[in-house]
Amino acid sequence: MKLINEYKKLFNVEKNIDLKELKVTYRTLVKEWHPDKFQANDQLAQEAELKSRQIIDGYHFLVSISEETKLANLEEYNKTITECGITDFEHKGLVFKISFTDGSSYEYYGVNKNVFNKLLNSDNQLRFARRNIFNTFTYRKTKKALQEV
Repeated sequence: MKLINEYKKLFNVEKNIDLKELKVTYRTLVKEWHPDKFQANDQLAQEAELKSRQIIDGYHFLVSISEETKLANLEEYNKTITECGITDFEHKGLVFKISFTDGSSYEYYGVNKNVFNKLLNSDNQLRFARRNIFNTFTYRKTKKALQEV
């Protein structure tokens, strides 16, 4: 959640992410902080390099969690969470990463230790995740499904 709030603050996003507004803000920030605008020995050159990388990462991150992106990929997401099993998962801080049998991976944000412990102790982890995680927490796809040959 901290990462989401950090990126929203960087792009001045209040609540919902509007992709058109986000793109305009992204372009403005990239122009302002592009490393080529600064001399190599300028103190701001190093800061601009870091800032531009943060802007690019933030843009891609916010696009991946936007409602428009989720709606565009909803059919694929529903197929994954209903038809595939879990191959691996990891919980770090408030981020819960799940890998599915189709090769895709998703990150869920805001999953606290209590929810994670309940998942670990459940007799059917996939069923628990379907009921309590998949459509409850903010998520984004981190790895595409394996392509069938």
